[in-house]
Amino acid sequence: MILDKMSVSAVAASVGLGWNTVNALALQAARTVASAPGRLDGVRVLGVDEHKWKHVRGNGDSSFVTVLVDLTPIVDGTGSARLLDMVAGRSKAALKDWLDARDDSFRDRIRVVTMDGFTGYRTATAEALDKARAVMDPFHVVHLAAEKLTVCRQRVQHDTCGHRGRTGDPLYGIRRPLLTRIALLTDKQKARLRSGLEAHEEHVAVSVTYAIYQELINAYGQENKRDGKVAMYKLLKRIHTGVPSGLAELAQLGRSLWARRAEILAYFDTGASNGPVEAINGRLEHLRGIALGFRNLNHYILRSLIHSGGLAQHLDAL
Repeated sequence: MILDKMSVSAVAASVGLGWNTVNALALQAARTVASAPGRLDGVRVLGVDEHKWKHVRGNGDSSFVTVLVDLTPIVDGTGSARLLDMVAGRSKAALKDWLDARDDSFRDRIRVVTMDGFTGYRTATAEALDKARAVMDPFHVVHLAAEKLTVCRQRVQHDTCGHRGRTGDPLYGIRRPLLTRIALLTDKQKARLRSGLEAHEEHVAVSVTYAIYQELINAYGQENKRDGKVAMYKLLKRIHTGVPSGLAELAQLGRSLWARRAEILAYFDTGASNGPVEAINGRLEHLRGIALGFRNLNHYILRSLIHSGGLAQHLDAL
C-alpha cells in the first residue's frame, strides 16, 4: 500500500486475506512508520492549508482538518512535497498546538510557512515560529482580487440595468473573460471584453478594478523576482492610499492586501507557494473518493499518510 498506493481491497485480494485484517495491519504499520525517528528532520519550508475530510454532519466534530506539508524538496528542487500530518479543525489553536508539540530543533529549523489568507494560521505561525517568514500564497491573493472584481461588476451591473446579470447585458457577457489573464484571451475575446467595458460610462469602475487585477497578475508573472516584488509593492501602496471615491471594492482590496503586504512580498524572496499543498489536497480528495468516504478521522489521517506521506523511505522503521 505504501509503495504501490494500492487500495485495501486490492491488497486483500492479492494476498488472500480479509479486508479487516489487511486494514488493521496497514494502520498499525502506518502508525509505526509515521512516528519513525527522523521523519521530520530537514523540514525548513512548511505548507499549511485546510482540507474538508467529510461532507456529512455527525458527532459534533469538525468536518475540516489542517494539512501540514513539507515543501522543502520543492524549494530546493530535490523532490516532491510530502504530507507530514493532519490535525482536526481549522483554527489558530489547531496549528499552534501541533507546532508546540514538536521539539525546539524542529521549530528552529522552519524558515518559511506558506498559507492562504486565513489570519488564524498567520497568528499561530507568528507565536510558535518566531524565526519563520509567513508567505501568503499567490493563488489566494489573486483569488481575493478576482472576488472584488466580481463584486464590482455585479454592483455596476445592478446600478446600470436594475437587475442581476442576464443574457445580453454587456457586463454579464464578459464575466468570464474579465477574470482571465489578458495574455490568454483570443482577439475575439479581447474585442468582446473591450466592447463590454465601453458600453456605458458607469462601467469605468469595472475598468479600473480590472486594470488593477491584471497588474497584480503581471507582478507575479515577472521573470525577475526582484522586479516582481518592486511592481507588487508599488501596486499595493497605490491602491492602499490613492483610490478615488466610487471604487469601494478596490479600496477594500487595497486595505486587505496592505495589511498582509509582508506575507505577499515574502513570496518573491522565498519562491515558496501553496501550490504543492493544493496538489496533495487533490490527491486526498481522490483517495477519499476511492474509499467512498471515511467515518473515522484517525483512519483517514493514517490512510492519507500512507498515500501522500512519503513513508516509503522510512520503511526500515518496521
